[in-house]
Amino acid sequence: MFKVEDFQNYGKEQFEQCVASATSVQHGFQAIASAYGDYTKKSFEDTKSFVEKLSGVKSLDKAMEAQTDFARSAYETFVAESQKIAGLYSDLAKQAFKPVETIVSKFTPAAQ
Repeated sequence: MFKVEDFQNYGKEQFEQCVASATSVQHGFQAIASAYGDYTKKSFEDTKSFVEKLSGVKSLDKAMEAQTDFARSAYETFVAESQKIAGLYSDLAKQAFKPVETIVSKFTPAAQ
């Protein structure tokens, strides 16, 4: 027999899951934006430091050495930060689909 209370409870449960999902997605986007901001700030500071160092160089050999060090450091930082941000996107996707996974699990028969 169909009960109105069951339908109301189901709707309430789904609404609460959607609110929780929206909150976790919001926190995920904030973490991603913060990571991008931190990387941009670090990159700017590293570039500024490189330009200051390069302006004080007196020989071409030292200039090439400074540029090589800067390029290596910038590349390593880029790869590390890209991996960090990719992990944040992965976590965001997992959190966003968690409510859908819960709903589907209720309608999927258990494996025996």
